[in-house]
Amino acid sequence: MQTIRQLDLILSELADKEHFMFSLGDLRGINPDQTKGAFRVLISRAVKNGLLKRICRGLYLYPKVSFETGLVLYHAAARLRAHEFNYLSLESVLSDTGVISQIPMNWITLMSSGRSNIIDCGAFGHIEFIHTKNIPAALACELTYDFRCHLWRASIKQAVKDMKRTRRNTDLINWETANEFI
Repeated sequence: MQTIRQLDLILSELADKEHFMFSLGDLRGINPDQTKGAFRVLISRAVKNGLLKRICRGLYLYPKVSFETGLVLYHAAARLRAHEFNYLSLESVLSDTGVISQIPMNWITLMSSGRSNIIDCGAFGHIEFIHTKNIPAALACELTYDFRCHLWRASIKQAVKDMKRTRRNTDLINWETANEFI
């Protein structure tokens, strides 16, 4: 069997609406005996043929499975920084709760124990990681786990603190609404 057909067959068995995203390491595990060069060619062909869709460097989705397109950035952020402490905050949380009126289109903001970085995810948008020295224990009361996004989510109070601490523009904050939650 051709390796691309084998890849398609295995992904069709593994993928579902919750698990539609694969790292290069995940894909490499499907056929570990391939040389590096052959693996690169396989992934390139899979993208060209539409079997895989590239999200960002090292992360691909399997488009034959139905999934919520609006959650791709969130799931990608969770996968990209799985070994770091991350939580949704800043404009993403404040927009979702109506504290700022503008909705960031295809852009999510997270606080991360890793380095600050903006990840370009092509047509899906951007993921902005902002470094924080906060430790999970210090924020336990201010975070809730969002099962849909697969990420921790800051409270409005914490998101406003993060906005101030990172010196982000607070002009869009509706302070009347924010003060109700603080």
